[in-house]
Amino acid sequence: MLKTKNRRIFLPAFIHPLEEKNQKGSKKQFAQPKLDLLQPLRQWLDKIEIQNRKLAKFIAKLIPAQCPFERDIMLFGRRIGHIPPMCKLNPLYNELVYLRFRALCYLVDQCGEDIQSYC
Repeated sequence: MLKTKNRRIFLPAFIHPLEEKNQKGSKKQFAQPKLDLLQPLRQWLDKIEIQNRKLAKFIAKLIPAQCPFERDIMLFGRRIGHIPPMCKLNPLYNELVYLRFRALCYLVDQCGEDIQSYC
């Protein structure tokens, strides 16, 4: 303990957080890598090349632009509840959104189509 003019400073309060960080870091070094069973499916979705107008339209229609499960619960014209979007719980959400984005880009860049009907 150090004495200053007005207050006492306890050194252990400053030293222990550093030791805890170092201990956590050493545990991470020896942690085993997690097994990701969906990794092959993620890679397959990322490798899909869109080279066909029909395929691009099918993908753009199949994958929704917004989460279809998000809802406002209304009773007598008043909002009494809200169901949040649960698409982020989908483990393949990012890959599917990226696939839809690539399909829309193909339709715009290669086919010259207007994609407002897909949004």
